[in-house]
Amino acid sequence: MRVVIVTESFPPDVNGVAHCALQTARHLAARGHDPLVIAPAVAGDDEIDSPCPVVRVPSLPLPGYPQVRVALPSRRVAATIAAHRADLVHLAGPFVLGVRGMSAATRLGVPAVAVYQTDLAGYARTYVGAGEAAAWRRIRAVHTAADRTLAPSSAAVSDLAAHGIPRVSLWPRGVDTVRFRPELRDEALRRRFAPNGELIVGYVGRLAPEKHVELLAGACALPGVRVVIVGDGPSEASLRGALPGALFLGRTTGDELARTFASFDVFAHTGPYETFCQTVQEAMASGVPVIAPAAGGPLDLVDHGRTGTLVTPLDTDAVTRAVEDLAHAPVLRASYGQVARATVEGRTWAVVGDQLIDHYADVLGARTAVVA
Repeated sequence: MRVVIVTESFPPDVNGVAHCALQTARHLAARGHDPLVIAPAVAGDDEIDSPCPVVRVPSLPLPGYPQVRVALPSRRVAATIAAHRADLVHLAGPFVLGVRGMSAATRLGVPAVAVYQTDLAGYARTYVGAGEAAAWRRIRAVHTAADRTLAPSSAAVSDLAAHGIPRVSLWPRGVDTVRFRPELRDEALRRRFAPNGELIVGYVGRLAPEKHVELLAGACALPGVRVVIVGDGPSEASLRGALPGALFLGRTTGDELARTFASFDVFAHTGPYETFCQTVQEAMASGVPVIAPAAGGPLDLVDHGRTGTLVTPLDTDAVTRAVEDLAHAPVLRASYGQVARATVEGRTWAVVGDQLIDHYADVLGARTAVVA
């Protein structure tokens, strides 16, 4: 199968869309298919060792958030899809480049699968205080044109259906259970994070307004608790002021990130707009109990009272109470962590990737039936 993955982001970018697109390309190549990626150009020459060809289109940094790049209009999208003789176009988080990919697929008569990954309406609400309706119009236009939309969580499926988007199916995300595992807990790293033996509460993700990392302020004030922040982004300077005593590690990736996850006592995610929340899965694979908002993707991932605690979204006191409760319950933390690891052991990228190929086959089969 010849597949063109049109993605709004691709490594070396570090975010959910980029990571999922890379894993998709890797799995397709491993299964003997022929993927090709179209993605925005990155700053500098920081390319990665990709499992398939990557065609970069011109892009500009997003004003106020230079880590995010937005693709510029380019004829390269349609030309690349045609030259690859694509059987199917995979649109990863389509909004700008993906819209052009959808348009090109339609003109060329190539079926398209659109993967919904980002709550853009929630971002519009966070960043500009308006624009939700416009964001949904754009989302609806591209996803309605696709042969199938894949949503990562039951909350996302419901949200899309409520906004009139047809042909929506559930497709979750995989997790690398070999890289992320409890055995990587590193006592030397823990001593660096918490030299006085404090309970380590970790956050991993972008430092941006929509993540609401400031909700960890109450946890920072708890005696015997050390908050560790992994990631970078436009909110870093303000968060350093809002979270006194927190340790900021900056962007961490690969094996170092895996050791860091496994060395946490508790993982806390604060953003209420997650369509999935991959870092929650990575924490669970690392055997770490999770605190997360009872909204969006975490509703599918966190089994409240078994693998962690779901709290009221955007409630600092609720986050603080959850941290305090787990701080005084080492046996419960251990139980949550063990069950969390067991829960995700069957959610590998290989399993999820095969599910994606099944979706592709269904779409191609439906197109063939219509033609026949």
